[in-house]
This record gives sequence, structure tokens and C-alpha cells, in this order.
Amino acid sequence: MLSGLAHLVVFAVDGGPWDGPVSWRKPVTFGLSFGVTLMAVVWVTSYVRLGARTRVVLLAVFAADCVVEVGGITLQAWRRVPSHLNMETPFDTGVSMMLAVGGGVLVVVLTVFAVASFRHRPDGPAGMALAVRSGFAILLVALASGAAMIARGVVLTRTGHQEGAYHSTAPLKPLHGVSLHAVLVLPLLAWLLSRTSASARTRWRTVAAATGCYAVAVAGAVVWAVLAY
Repeated sequence: MLSGLAHLVVFAVDGGPWDGPVSWRKPVTFGLSFGVTLMAVVWVTSYVRLGARTRVVLLAVFAADCVVEVGGITLQAWRRVPSHLNMETPFDTGVSMMLAVGGGVLVVVLTVFAVASFRHRPDGPAGMALAVRSGFAILLVALASGAAMIARGVVLTRTGHQEGAYHSTAPLKPLHGVSLHAVLVLPLLAWLLSRTSASARTRWRTVAAATGCYAVAVAGAVVWAVLAY
């Protein structure tokens, strides 16, 4: 998160485009997003029934992967070249493949957490179990959309459509962004409600309503992606 904020200052000083494959937007948004996601997952998994050692190992792998992902993206931003889908040189290809493999590791670790949350009811106050399970389920949608962007881009790059590969990710970006942080927002709502005098039934209904709103937003982003393609 500090890296993301620092690069926001760099963008303010250096300027340049905010959109596109080469911009300061990527180290800013990825730094902040990975930081928030890492903190959210560390906190939320405390409600998931896992062995202490298993949880520590998975979180260590996840944290290291977050550092690698943000580091690779930041490196390429300073080199003024695209970080993803860039296979112009052997070095760029290596960075791009490292980011893709890192994305695969993220999918595996977060899927393990998601499955664990559904196998055993998460602990916590009223609505927390629903919030944690829904948050992980929606997060998996974000991971799937991210994987789809990379897969489509790689295919276009390998077939000689490099510029098309950079633009091919645009329709899925809203879906990826909308679904990425439900794993923080919904459990945080359940936790905040537990600090109020509302009844357990009211708190659960509030979390359920928020989950429904999130589901509608994700569905809308899916429709947008389909129409855009």
C-alpha cells in the first residue's frame, strides 16, 4: 500500500497517461489493491477453521506472491514498458510469465481458503459466516475474470496481435474490480454490525441484503463484459 501511495506521488509529479498498458496507474492501483486484499485475507481467514500451521503457510505464500506481483508490475512501470502480456524481449517475457504464474498461485491459495470456508461454518458474530463465504465466492469471480484476461491476452500475443492483446482486457476490468474486495467489505460490515445493539436476526438480514446488492453488481458487470465482447 505504501508503494501504491508513493507511485501516486510519482504520477502527480511526472504526469503521463492514467490509462493504457504503460502508465503509473498500474503500480498505484496494484499496490493499493494487493495491500488491501492481503490485509483482508489475513483478517478474514481468522474466522475460517483451518489448522494454525496450514493457515500460516498459506498466508506466507500469499504474502510473498503479493510482493512478487507488485514488484514485477512496479519494475516494468519504471522501465516504461507494459508489465502484462509483454513478450517483446526475453526479459519482458520472463516478467510477464512470472506475473502469470504468480496469478496462478493466488488462485490456488485463495481457492483453498474458499473451500475451507464452505466445508466448515466460519466462526464469528451473526452474519459473519455468510459474509466470509460470499466474500470468498465473489473473490473467486474476480480471480476467474483476471485469469480470463491473461489467457485471452496471451492467445492474441502468441498469434501476433500484440496491440489487440493490450485492449482485449478492457471489457473484463469492471467485473474484476467490482468483485475483488467483497472479501473485505462484507465481513467488515458483519463486524461493524456486531458492535451495534441490533438483534442477531437483523444483523444477518442486513448482511444478506448487502450480499444480494453485491451479487447484482457482479451480474451487471458480467452483462457489461458479454455485451462489450
